[in-house]
Amino acid sequence: MGAAQSQEDLEICTSDEEEYEEYEERRDEAEEEDKFEDSRDDTFAPSPSAILRLRPKPPSSSLDDVDAKLKALKLKYTSPSTQNSPRLFRYINGNTPKAKWITAEKFTDYSFVKTSQVNEDEEEDDDDDKNRDSEEKEWWILKVGKSKIREKVSDEMQLKAYKDQRRVDFVSKGVWALKFATVEDFTVYVNSYNNCLFENNHGVELNDASKAKIFGKDFIGWANPEAADDSMWEDADDVLLSATPVRDTQDLTEAFEEATSEGIHSLALGALDNSFLVGDSGIQVFKNMRQGIQGKGVCVNFEGGGFGKAHSAPRKALLMRAETNMLLMSPMSQNRGIHQLDIETGKVISEWKFEKDGVDISMSDITNDGKGAQLDPSASTFLGLDNNRLCRWDMRDRYGMVQDLATANTPVLNWAQGHQFSRGTNFECFATTGDGSIVVGSLDGKIRLYSSNTMRQAKTAFPGLGAPVTHVDATYDGKWIVGTTDTYLIVICTLFTDKAGKTKTGFEGRMGNKIAAPRLLKLRPLDAHLAGSNNKFRNAQFSWVTEDGKQERHVVATVGKFSVIWNFQQVKNGSHECYHDQEGLKKCYCYKIVLRNESIVDSRFMNDNFAISGSPEAPLVIATPMKVSSFSLSSKR
Repeated sequence: MGAAQSQEDLEICTSDEEEYEEYEERRDEAEEEDKFEDSRDDTFAPSPSAILRLRPKPPSSSLDDVDAKLKALKLKYTSPSTQNSPRLFRYINGNTPKAKWITAEKFTDYSFVKTSQVNEDEEEDDDDDKNRDSEEKEWWILKVGKSKIREKVSDEMQLKAYKDQRRVDFVSKGVWALKFATVEDFTVYVNSYNNCLFENNHGVELNDASKAKIFGKDFIGWANPEAADDSMWEDADDVLLSATPVRDTQDLTEAFEEATSEGIHSLALGALDNSFLVGDSGIQVFKNMRQGIQGKGVCVNFEGGGFGKAHSAPRKALLMRAETNMLLMSPMSQNRGIHQLDIETGKVISEWKFEKDGVDISMSDITNDGKGAQLDPSASTFLGLDNNRLCRWDMRDRYGMVQDLATANTPVLNWAQGHQFSRGTNFECFATTGDGSIVVGSLDGKIRLYSSNTMRQAKTAFPGLGAPVTHVDATYDGKWIVGTTDTYLIVICTLFTDKAGKTKTGFEGRMGNKIAAPRLLKLRPLDAHLAGSNNKFRNAQFSWVTEDGKQERHVVATVGKFSVIWNFQQVKNGSHECYHDQEGLKKCYCYKIVLRNESIVDSRFMNDNFAISGSPEAPLVIATPMKVSSFSLSSKR
């Protein structure tokens, strides 16, 4: 397509340390400077020119001067109580050279209040409260001082605690920090917040009985991570962990950027010659190269090629049969059928219908039988998912005869295997491993593992943490799962030791009670705020491996205009400095951000076969509605 490459709209940001200074009053000392620090090790280090360190100037006047002025005005002033009050700071000017922390309230207070009136515009002491529906849902909210902070306690607050600094950062229509006078005050706040968060997420008070009810006896380590068996995290990839330093520095370099047709909304990466972008008007073809993908100037228009007007905007593209065919799903058809496109001719060769026992049914998603199934030239089956169905579809006739596609009104897919659950599954997303095992995420937060042999009953069902799972992925060997929620990613180790002492995955058998606690991948409060309140995590995926013996090295996810990348080896390393002084589930905040000038449609690593010598990873491809870019990852010396 020959579009000129430009980097004017590209900014490579790191999750670099936001530092700010405050002058803290001491009882028996003169004013002393405290620096807010945060232990962070960026997975990727950008070029020096891309690093922006935010070092604001200290306040022009000390707190002692302010105290003296207040006393001179003879205002009500109680020194003993204020000296132990937390201090409130606000981060201003976003990600600009003028960004800094400022004092919002020198002395403040906070409270957690349970109410049905979450919005600050609502009146709390209204006379109509008595007439309120007794069944109305009540939530815990956080109220802070005079700054009009009134926020529902939720994962959207992105609270991050720094025990060594007696400080918590959080999002509430901006980025805030509370600095406590003592460790005890800090601990009281964090414990109260966690109690309220648990109740808001699960609808019951936090206690041993409720944790046992929600997580079950086999997953009590998820509720009490300190008691969980994390040895599997350390043992799974000893060779990789020992060979990788905790601090590794890696560069992302943009190799290609091209304009695309308007309205791109799906990326289908190939492992062979080509990859594809699906947009409103058609499918664009890109050549796979070791530096990324580059346009070939070829496009299949939906108005021709056998597409009708009702099917002009497919939202799901699935490569199969050695990447010579593509299956396309369109929401316009109410997900009751798919088109089969012959890539070599650019023509639709069939429109298939989903049907079971003579009744049309819908599918919300489709995927390949396994991680490398799209490379199989003879494959005729694929998996389908709906909110209460998990099945395998076969394009071959059930009686062994080839269907006459030319004369059939709409050929019917054969329900080859699967199960239709009566209720309560709330399936939302699914993915496969190298051997065809299936992981399914649900709106209730549960993640279920099914073997490749049966779809009727899950071998393992991980409990939810309180947030819907909107996307899942698995490593090729099935040892690791990553689930996407709106505000964090959850990484699960599926390994366990059976009664015979053999190490298995949760796809192969029930894991028992020796289950490792999951780890969370989260954004720092500032990055979460800059991403935008309406932008959620989407489509977290491991780097793409399709061969035994190879290991995934990174996790990439999209949130708004950000493509966020974690070093997976660091995530697995329990001694990584990001986990120091953390309580509860381990949370990793070490990541790299690639910023685009418009919302990102998808960001994925190419197949591992395209990794060049000296590079730790295959190129990263980022698609937006108007552009597609490729980034090469290289190690610094």
